Amino acid sequence: MIKTSQVDGFLKAGQSDLITWSDKLSCGIKIIDDQHKVLVNLVNEMFQNSTGNSVQEHNYFNLVIQEAVKYVKIHFASEEKIMNAVKFHGYADHKKEHESFVLEVVKNIKDFQEGKRLTLFSFTRFLKDWILSHIAVMDKQYFEYVKKIATRKADGKLSVTSADLI
Repeated sequence: MIKTSQVDGFLKAGQSDLITWSDKLSCGIKIIDDQHKVLVNLVNEMFQNSTGNSVQEHNYFNLVIQEAVKYVKIHFASEEKIMNAVKFHGYADHKKEHESFVLEVVKNIKDFQEGKRLTLFSFTRFLKDWILSHIAVMDKQYFEYVKKIATRKADGKLSVTSADLI
C-alpha cells in the first residue's frame, strides 16, 4: 500500500481525517476489523491529498488507485469467504453490493482520469459514504449472524463448528 510519506508535497497543512475509526465500526472479527481500518486509513489519506490542485491530485491518484482497488478486492474476498463458511443467507445480495461498488469505483476512476467533473475530494466523499453505510447496514447483518452461531476459541479466533474463520 502506498504511504503518504511516499507522495510528499500533496498534504494540505492541518487537514483532518474524513473518517474516524471507532468501536461502533468494529465487528469483532479481527481480520475484517483490521481490513476496515486499512480502508478507513486509505480514504483519509486520499482525502488529505485532495489539494484542489488537479495536477497534484492526478499524480497522487495514479500512484495509489490500483493498489487501493486490489486491496478492496482482497477485503471483499475475505468477507465473502466468511459468509460462505457460515452459510450466511444474505451472501448473494452482499456479493452483488460488492460487485456494484467495484463497478462504480471503476467508473469513477475512468471519469477522474479523463478529467471529467470528478475531484479527488468528491471521490473520497463517495468512498466514505459507501464504506460507512456498507459497514453499518450490509456488514452488520453478517456480523450479527456470525456472533449468534460462532464461539471464540482460546486463541481468540472465531469458530463455527469445526471451521475456523479467518
